[in-house]
Amino acid sequence: MAADTILDINNIEVVYNKTIQVLRGLSLSVERGRIVTLLGSNGAGKSTTLKAVSSLLTLENGAVTSGSIRFDGEDIARATPHGLVRRGLFHVMEGRRIFEDLTVEENLTAATFALSGRGLKPTAFDLVYQYFPRLYERRQGRAGYLSGGEQQMLAIGRALIAQPSLILLDEPSLGLSPILVEEIFSIIASINRDTGVSMLLVEQNAAVAFAVAHYGYIMESGKIVLDGPTERLVRDEDVREFYLGMSGGEHAKSYRDIKHYKRRKRWLS
Repeated sequence: MAADTILDINNIEVVYNKTIQVLRGLSLSVERGRIVTLLGSNGAGKSTTLKAVSSLLTLENGAVTSGSIRFDGEDIARATPHGLVRRGLFHVMEGRRIFEDLTVEENLTAATFALSGRGLKPTAFDLVYQYFPRLYERRQGRAGYLSGGEQQMLAIGRALIAQPSLILLDEPSLGLSPILVEEIFSIIASINRDTGVSMLLVEQNAAVAFAVAHYGYIMESGKIVLDGPTERLVRDEDVREFYLGMSGGEHAKSYRDIKHYKRRKRWLS
């Protein structure tokens, strides 16, 4: 593991219920201070990859059966989810997962649990409210009454309170309007630029992911089929056609118009 690499996933396999294999020899890495995006179709194994890193697989009867995952230079095969959070790895799960019956401020306070032994920075709450002014306006209101976009802001705000060195972001654009997606991804880029926190971003919206990420991986059927700097990926013909909706010619082809076997041959060759 290189000194500038905060996360290194090496050739892992993941199985659910001891029978269903989801990840097949997957490898990727995240450089310190960078945003890395993981793209792929539904069922490719993106969320499973994040859960493998944050040790949440056991809650769903899943397990990493081979390979290794190293975070900040240490093997985390036996790490617990709460132990990883305290060590600086925070997983913002798909669907927000906030405490709906607590106020916005109470949700943020709950995230200070992750700081056991480290101490809360005096400006931590101010930093969250600086990035998300709407949360300050709603700080005494119940989180369950927030809009979808505000709940996503709160989920990311809780991660900031935990002062992580690596944030795992699972589908932050899910269910949001294009305007809100643009706003939230702009803030994600600002957080990375201002604080230097590393991020592994799972997304289906390739355009917004490529707009903020430095490096990208594309998954199909549980393994990586393509990777590279985002500026190179956005010029790749297959990426442009299948993920950005561009074919570059007069006779643009829809993803659904291409037979599955042709697509698999194209990606996996």
